[in-house]
Amino acid sequence: MADSTSLSPVPAGPVLRVGLVGYGLAGSVFHAPLISTTPGMELTAVVTGNPERQAQVRKDHPGAATVATVDELWPLGLDLVVVASPNRTHVPTATAALQAGVGVVVDKPLAVTAAEGEALAALAEQRGLLLSVFQNRRWDGDFRTVSELVGSGRLGTVGRFESRFERWRPQLKGGWRELGDPAEGGGLLYDLGSHLVDQALTLFGPAVEVYAELDSRRPGSDADDDAFVALLHSGGTRSHLWMSAVAADLGPRFRVLGSEGAYVVDGLDGQEAALREGRTPADADWGVTPPEEYGRLGAGDTTEPYPTLPGTYQSYYAGIAAALGGQAPVPVEPRDAVAALTVLEAARLSATERRTVTL
Repeated sequence: MADSTSLSPVPAGPVLRVGLVGYGLAGSVFHAPLISTTPGMELTAVVTGNPERQAQVRKDHPGAATVATVDELWPLGLDLVVVASPNRTHVPTATAALQAGVGVVVDKPLAVTAAEGEALAALAEQRGLLLSVFQNRRWDGDFRTVSELVGSGRLGTVGRFESRFERWRPQLKGGWRELGDPAEGGGLLYDLGSHLVDQALTLFGPAVEVYAELDSRRPGSDADDDAFVALLHSGGTRSHLWMSAVAADLGPRFRVLGSEGAYVVDGLDGQEAALREGRTPADADWGVTPPEEYGRLGAGDTTEPYPTLPGTYQSYYAGIAAALGGQAPVPVEPRDAVAALTVLEAARLSATERRTVTL
């Protein structure tokens, strides 16, 4: 049920009213801070049935109401609903929002299957409503830098693109992300792989071949926690993507090998860490990478530090606000997410049948 904050419907006006479904890691660390610091947006209500999380919402965002169920959002005159609940709930929650006449942002992955994602995209088109997917890693500073270098031709023709999200977490933490049931959409392939595949497709276009290796290495784990995916893109570039929770030594975040040079960068974009610390894009020097963490550009023995572009997670919700105002397309198209899901499904099939899958 609602708390003491007024929930009376308010007609949509200049400020976009946003409802957030879920206040776990994604909702509390990523979406709520970004929504609340986006000009022209307000966090109007948060759906969580957990009393501790409701109390945390009231502390973090005292102007937002808390409600226990999604259905309590529909009378509130919302302009947007953001789905940041477990993966298995993405499609039913987004479907309910679209049927209620409200645009939707869904945290990655859009759905558990490509077919479900395609049906959701078709429903949004049929109803003339916004649907987008929160692929925030497109706005990592290191990825923006790779995009600039690839797009400018500084590296020549890229033959191989290597990308890693690796961690050292040898013990299970618990939670739905570590469940092996395919209906949950858990495991690292769907968690971190959603980012890595989206970035690769964004850079180099459609994949025509997919090969993958998936393993569950931690004691008690029944979900993949160590994975490798190789893509052949239609333009000839090969992407090699690693994701692991059991990497005792971390490889480079990006290694991009072209005919004219290479770019290599270690570490991880700092925006997630900053959000976890309670910082927001409203803070000074947001997204700035210090020079000692720059990647290196060059060839052979001749390389030099190359400045990392600022990370700009705030650009995503600024783009959503513009799209709701009819001023721009959505920052991430839903069918980009369907294409990524098609690759993820092919990767699972490849690993199961130990073969390369042709798309």
